[in-house]
Parts: sequence; structure tokens; C-alpha cells
Amino acid sequence: MLAFQYKRRKSSEVFIGNTPLGGDNPVRVQSMTNTSTMNTEASIAQCIRIIKAGGEYIRLTAQGVREAENLRNIKEGLRKQGYQTPLVADIHFNPNAAYTAAGIVEKVRINPGNFIDSAKKFQKQEYSEEEYRREIEKIRARFVPFLEICKTHQTAIRIGVNHGSLSDRIMSRYGDTPEGMVESCLEFLRICVEVDFRNVVISIKASNTYVMVTTVRLLVARMDEEGMNFPLHLGVTEAGDGEDGRIKSAAGIGTLLLEGIGDTIRVSLSEDPEAEIPVAKALADYVTSYEQSGQKEYHFDLSRSINRNGNIPTVIADYSHTIDGTVSPDLIPDFIYLGKNAGFPKQENRKIITDYEVFSYGENEFPLFTAKDKTAWQKSELPLQFLLLKCSELNDDWIKHLIQKPQTVLILSSAGSNVFEQKAFVYQLMREGTENPIILQRTYREANLELFQIKSATDCGAFFLDNLVDGIFLQNETDSIPPVDINACSFGILQATGRRISKTEYISCPSCGRTLFDLQTTLKKIKAATSHLKGLKIGVMGCIVNGPGEMADADYGYVGAGAGRVSLYKGKECVKKNIPEENAVEELLRLIEETVIR
Repeated sequence: MLAFQYKRRKSSEVFIGNTPLGGDNPVRVQSMTNTSTMNTEASIAQCIRIIKAGGEYIRLTAQGVREAENLRNIKEGLRKQGYQTPLVADIHFNPNAAYTAAGIVEKVRINPGNFIDSAKKFQKQEYSEEEYRREIEKIRARFVPFLEICKTHQTAIRIGVNHGSLSDRIMSRYGDTPEGMVESCLEFLRICVEVDFRNVVISIKASNTYVMVTTVRLLVARMDEEGMNFPLHLGVTEAGDGEDGRIKSAAGIGTLLLEGIGDTIRVSLSEDPEAEIPVAKALADYVTSYEQSGQKEYHFDLSRSINRNGNIPTVIADYSHTIDGTVSPDLIPDFIYLGKNAGFPKQENRKIITDYEVFSYGENEFPLFTAKDKTAWQKSELPLQFLLLKCSELNDDWIKHLIQKPQTVLILSSAGSNVFEQKAFVYQLMREGTENPIILQRTYREANLELFQIKSATDCGAFFLDNLVDGIFLQNETDSIPPVDINACSFGILQATGRRISKTEYISCPSCGRTLFDLQTTLKKIKAATSHLKGLKIGVMGCIVNGPGEMADADYGYVGAGAGRVSLYKGKECVKKNIPEENAVEELLRLIEETVIR
């Protein structure tokens, strides 16, 4: 039985300083500094900027005991200025740093992939049952003392699994899979339960939105099976910057939030940390607004599995309120909807859709029927036609006729309905055996492009991640956002969900105190030189922690290797090590030219 309604998952409450998480608390937003943790004043200043932007938790990296110790100075500096926002230490590879930080800050994040294990080597190893058991005992021997320190100081922890840093032990048994990521988390959670340590938050992240959403859903199901209800921190790692970063984050995080999953979020942008907070707040506020929407609850008992055809989704662009025919040459929509707009300049070979009453039956023109045109639609014998229906108009009679006219493309309108109603009717149409392609139509009234991107990606994400529909049709009721930008948003959503690749993809981390080069400037330089390479995936990573792993499906990678040094990857293989930073971008371009362009 599937229920289509916004209902927040009930998680346990975790106490993090003066800002509790989970339970009945609102979805919290947070960010992470990218200053050196040893630079006390710079870190304090950046924390204050994050706090003023609305950040409720601030994470700082602690590579070693020395950095962990300096968190005390940063915390004291903030408290002296009246800021009580909880601080979180981010730990990789160094349990001793975690022990130290646990006595200073309000929460410590550990990565189960490298808390005990060394860096991921992509080595295929076989572990017997006894060897695997001994590995778990090694974890217990180092992890339980850490939990005891946290109990003493009332410090919360986050068990933060990253797709890019699974241990060789997990990789040997489960491979690079959602199941492996979930088990990596559960190994540590079971120990927490055994010693009755409940002040735990979980995150399970990936740069691939499909992997991230699938894995979090699986984790929730597995926790339910084992009687756990720990709160969840959501994020899409290495989401990038600008439009791409916002759409990708909203598609992944927003999909789960709409399913009621998630208690705190971090939008990981390759921008200044304080720029992440307004995006995260807008995303959380939009999803929780569904709680007050007066929605109905929709239930459908599915008698068979759902599986769409997997074709590349169609993009319909709305040019019905403009005479500006500008269309991006790189993002050409499959159809342009004109409505009754006779002033739009028609171009050769441009496929257009017009309202039925003004349809002229040209070679590349197609009619859009609505409920009031039912008789005309039933009589139409055109090989391709479009039918716009509101969810409230769909009934058994319409479904019967749709089955008889498989050449009709159904545009499922959002007029007066929310995404839950649309999803419910998609499932009903599939259950009834219709084979008509379904276009998801969503209408907004936004003056701000960023909000349009966040809302539309949140609403549409699950439809494409779950392969439920065959196309997208976004509209905006104000003239504040040009059609070319709305069209770009449609393509961005399809790219973010992996359903249609229309441009170069960048897997770019937000940087932190471990990053030893100017990531934002470097990313811009790489984008300027490679944005024409459609379909290519390039990873730009600040350090080795998640770099090779998160870039596992990238074609090329640019990874910080030390102060002023960069290593270049082709796939998982490091092909050029410790290149001086000033030469690294040119070397990356040369590598791409040698192996792709030719």
C-alpha cells in the first residue's frame, strides 16, 4: 500500500548543545567552514557569517589532534561574542582527533569508511567470516571508548557514510552499492545500540542523486526492521555551484524531504559556505509548506510492479506569453508550447504545440486538447497529439479512452493539485494499463529564478529518479523569469536525476579546511575550458578523503594532493601525481585532449 501525502517520519530526538534535532523539532539547516581550523580568527569570522545567514549548526574539519584542540579557541571566541550555535568536528582517518574533539564541541562527525580503516585503495580482497568478525571487533575496540567520552561530555555524534569512502572490507562483501553503504552505517549503529548510546545522527551521501535517494530509502527501511529511528542528515555531496548545484541538491534532498525523511540538511555548494544557508532554508520551508496545504491522502494498492519504458524524457518549453524566440542552442526543447500566441516567430523544423482551437495542422505543429475538447480529441486521428488534464478530471471514462488512443501524450496538469496527487494518478494510470507517454506539468508563480529552480526540482525529482514519467513541462505565471531560463531548469532537472545528459557534468566539492587551493576559482576555470564537452563528467575535489571514490563514475578528476599540489585521475586511476597547482588545470585539459577529443 502506497500513501501519497506529506507526513514527517518520526525520529528520535538528539541533543546538540542548545539546538535539539529530530523528534518534533523543525528541519535544521547547516553549513561547513572552508577556512583552516588552525586560523582561529578567520574561522570565527566565517562561523559568524554562517550564523547570521541562519545556520543552526557549523561543522569544521579536524585533520588531527592539533586542529581538534584549536576548536576550543574557536568555540570560546564565538561564545565571548554571544554566539551559542553548536559546533561540529569533522573527522577522517584519526580516532584520536575524534576523542579530543568530543570533549570540546557539541557534536563529532565520524566516517565509518575511514574511522578505523585506511584510505580506500580499490583493492578486491576476500574476507572469511572469521576475518570479517575480527574487523568488526577492531571497530568496537576504538569506537566504544569514543562513545564513552561522548557520554561523559553529552556530545552527540554523526555517523556520516560517504559513497566515495567505503572501506575495502565493505567493498569486498557488498561492492560499491547502496547495500554496502547501508551496512557500513549499520555496523556502527548496532554498536551504539548495544552500549545504549542514542545521541546519534546519521547521514548517507553520494554525488549521484539516484544513489543518494535509493540508499537513504534503503537505510530507513533497514532501520525500521531493526527497531531504530535515528534522525537523518541529508545532503548531495559535491553538488557543484550555481544553477547545477541548486537543482541537483533540491532534486535529491527535496525528494526525500517530501517523503517525510530528513531532520537536518546541508546543501553542498562550491561557493562561500554562507551562500548554502538561504538555499537550504528555502528548500526546507517549501517542503514543510505542504504540511499546511490541506492535502488529501491518496492510497493505491499496486497489484504489479511499476516500470516505465526508460526513453529519454521529452522537454516542452512554454513560449506562450512572449514574442522573444530566443532558445539556447545547447538546450533546444523537443517542443515549444505557444498556446494562442500568434506573435511568436516560427522557425523551420521547430516542433510546436498550440491550443486545439488555433491549431493549423502544419507539418511540425501539434494540437493540445483539454477536457472541454473531448469530442474533438476522440475524433482526431493524428499520429501525435497532446491532452492536458487536471488530476481532478481523470476518471474511468478518460482512462478507457486513453487506452484506446495510445498515440495521445498525456500532460498531467498541476492546476489545483500538489505533487502527491499527481504521483498518485501516475500510479493509477500505470495500474490501469495505459501506455500513453506522461508529461509532468508544474506551474509556479515566482519572480526569483533561484526559488523557481529549488521548487521545481524538489517537486519533479522523484518522478524522474523513479522513472515514473516521460517528460517535463514547466510554466511560470509571471514574466519575471525568461522562458530560456525555465527551459534550462527543465534540462537541469533531467541532468540532475540522470535521465537526460545535455551538458558537461561537474562533481565538485564545496571545499573545507582540508582544501589547499582556491576551489571556486579553479572550478570556474575548468568549466570555461570544458563546458562544450557534452556528457563528460569531471570531478574537482579539494582533497583525497572522498575524491577518488566520489569520482568513481567520473571520466576525469582534479584532486588536491597537498599544499600547492594536485593529482589528476582518469576514472579511478591516478595518472599524474603532485602537479604544481599553477600548471594543474592546463595539464587536465591536455589529458582530456589526448584521450577524448582526438
